[in-house]
Amino acid sequence: MTDAVVVGRESPAGRRPPHPRPTRFTSHGMVTIELALAGLGAVAMVALLAWVLSALMLWGTCQDLATGVARQEARGDAAAVAEILEHRPPGAQVDVRRADGRVVVQVDLAARPWAEWLPSIPLHAEATVIAEPA
Repeated sequence: MTDAVVVGRESPAGRRPPHPRPTRFTSHGMVTIELALAGLGAVAMVALLAWVLSALMLWGTCQDLATGVARQEARGDAAAVAEILEHRPPGAQVDVRRADGRVVVQVDLAARPWAEWLPSIPLHAEATVIAEPA
């Protein structure tokens, strides 16, 4: 008989298997990192969507401005035109001209929806109205 005692999980040769060495790259935090990056991506997409919607709202404001000025100019109401122009977006250029019995109003704006350091978006709106007889 031999004096060898088998305890636990020993290999058939009487030696324990080597312990796995810890590696530098483990996958224990992988799901956490993926969720963090996905969260950051989602926040970036929401911010981009909000920026685009802000630009669209500015374009709608320019279109309303052009339509309002054209209607009041067609009626010959200079006081109403002046009041509408007081409420235009900052930096908006308004061009009013009469041609062939029509009033044509163009509004141009280099829009920067949130901040001055962001790139500008050139917005253009135009409205044409038939002039009313005097």
